[in-house]
Amino acid sequence: MKSKIAGILILVLVILAGGGYYFYSQNNRTMVLRGYLGGEKTGLFEDEEVQEILQKKYHMEFDYARAGSLDMITADRSDMDYLFPSSQTALALYEDQIGDPVQDQIIFNTPIVLYTHQSIKDAFQEQGAVTEENGVFYMDMEKLVQMIMEDTQWADIGLGELYGRISVDTTDPVKSNSGNMFAALLASVLNGGETVNEQTVETVLPELKEIYSRLGYMETSSSDIFDQFLKMGIGAKPMIAGYESQILEFAAQNPEDYEQLKEDIVMIYPTPTVWSTHVYIALDDQGKNGAAALLDEDVQRLAWEKHGFRTNNYETLENGGGQEVEELAGDITRVVPVPDYPAMKRIIEGL
Repeated sequence: MKSKIAGILILVLVILAGGGYYFYSQNNRTMVLRGYLGGEKTGLFEDEEVQEILQKKYHMEFDYARAGSLDMITADRSDMDYLFPSSQTALALYEDQIGDPVQDQIIFNTPIVLYTHQSIKDAFQEQGAVTEENGVFYMDMEKLVQMIMEDTQWADIGLGELYGRISVDTTDPVKSNSGNMFAALLASVLNGGETVNEQTVETVLPELKEIYSRLGYMETSSSDIFDQFLKMGIGAKPMIAGYESQILEFAAQNPEDYEQLKEDIVMIYPTPTVWSTHVYIALDDQGKNGAAALLDEDVQRLAWEKHGFRTNNYETLENGGGQEVEELAGDITRVVPVPDYPAMKRIIEGL
């Protein structure tokens, strides 16, 4: 009798232990979210500190494929839980072509900037196109666009070692957000500094097409064009448009390399500039969990301190975020609004 009772007790304990293990494993199972990601955010998603926070606090892991912000909207979304482009234009394109997503959430922002070399910055300063305020450099976009439209040569501003006309290399504005945002900025400058709408964009579109027709092959990834700028030197890419976060992240992640490069490369804020809004698009209920995790206070802090994205945690320059980049602006105030979707759609179609 005792042995029978003992056997029953052992069986009960085994069942309870098995049930407890199942409950534990289910509640500690890693949720893998799959989606498309803008290339400029891969450093954040591959950050081991960020991954640890996501795993420990949310039992979550992001699996991703890189894609341009506009390209990802039309890409195959089978088995995907999220899209993470770099602009609300991409969200508007999604809504226009597909409908309302399960959820959308702004995660962080970063302004569009120009990257160039010290000698080029100096030449533009002599022309009165670049000014300096408290160690921060600003490009008069009206003067820059005028030089571009007048076919001004690099040699005309004292840079005889550079071949051809003054231009700004960008990513493909039809596929990638940084190129798309810079095209929107150029359209507004061509429109007398006023944000274009569905009607006024038609008047500037021919000039905008002319500017982009001269650029030749354009990268589809913001991270790729920035890497090319750093590696290929002044002759290959004299000046590019990109995100402020890119140089901040590079300086934080590669301090020794940045120390060697900072005497040559320089960040310039266009006047005006535009904000690039990184919006997370959930494609299903599982994808919705990603937005909450990315808004975690510690993830937001690391996004600013180590990767240069301006987040809800951004307060002062002393509080992390590219302290080594001397030409970093504290506040971004000279901004023109991004055109609404009908105008942006015309820009995309026209280019």
